[in-house]
Amino acid sequence: MTGFENVEDVQQKLESVDYIPSREIATVVYLAAATQKPILVEGPAGAGKTELARAIARCLNLRKIRLQCYEGLDEAKALYEWEYAKQLLYTQMIKEKINDLISASSSISEAVEKIAEQENAFFSERFLLARPLLQAITSDDQVVLLIDEIDKSDPEFEAFLLELLGDFQVSIPELGIWKAKQIPIVILTSNNYRDMSDALKRRCIHLYIDYPEKELEKRIVRLKIPGIEERLADQLVETINNIRNLDLKKRPCISETIDWAKALMVLQVNDLSPEVLSDTINVICKYQVDTKMVRDSMDKVLTPC
Repeated sequence: MTGFENVEDVQQKLESVDYIPSREIATVVYLAAATQKPILVEGPAGAGKTELARAIARCLNLRKIRLQCYEGLDEAKALYEWEYAKQLLYTQMIKEKINDLISASSSISEAVEKIAEQENAFFSERFLLARPLLQAITSDDQVVLLIDEIDKSDPEFEAFLLELLGDFQVSIPELGIWKAKQIPIVILTSNNYRDMSDALKRRCIHLYIDYPEKELEKRIVRLKIPGIEERLADQLVETINNIRNLDLKKRPCISETIDWAKALMVLQVNDLSPEVLSDTINVICKYQVDTKMVRDSMDKVLTPC
């Protein structure tokens, strides 16, 4: 079961949860679901990469499991760890049984051997604390697994992911290999903080989400801000696109466009002017140098619609 009948069905279902995909995005999502391959979504921050995973989960009514990546992330935080405090508590509770077990031992080696024979009792699912990756693998129902900002993790962690993404299984030394009960829909996002390895890319379908085309961006604005007047939406999108053409440290993404539209609605603005842009520029620009450049380029960015 892919959850989608065809590319058009992907578009309709994503739009039903207020995510307007391009034809390319819908095609990649359909192929990934049909072939059970992960999607590696790259693009600038704020372009809608993480929101795509949320939208897929919402439109298919699936649980979303999210793993936020960062430098130093390891198996214990991503896959599983043993609940040592719980193991110690159980050990204290059955202390007498342990004493009975080793009381007849004639040597330390024999006592250790007898305890070792019981180690399965302490290294079992009862004491296993599942982290996001293991939760996705062991879920009885299909889930959407979002591995967010994979480019912020270390190359060693990226290499660790290969078994999961290639075979949808994980190895737990004490318990063996666990295969996925249901193959999850996997979305990996990257802001191009560093290049991903060829091995990782081979296991994924690649998707680059860039700044949307003007008409698509207008549709998104009208969907997210239903009360906005058409003329103001046109002005806003045209101005945002002009700002993106400047040599900025960070160009505004669709998330900034929507935030700006919300700000203009709160201020009850019906028409863009240099004064309005100057007053609200901090919603769009995240660096002072970019703010100054936009203010110095009012004649370029504000054009009649």
